Amino acid sequence: MARELLVVESKVRQLLPEGIRLSSDALEGLNELVKEAIDKAVKRCQANGRKTIIKEDF
Repeated sequence: MARELLVVESKVRQLLPEGIRLSSDALEGLNELVKEAIDKAVKRCQANGRKTIIKEDF
């Protein structure tokens, strides 16, 4: 079963300078970073007694 990506490949590619390519495993790595950032934000949010993640949680 394929892993679900949280990042949009086409949007990531738009951010790259001309001549720079993106491998599929790079997207998987970025996806993991996003998941880790969300997990940390959830923990910080809960630690502060909130149910809403705010910018400062990241």
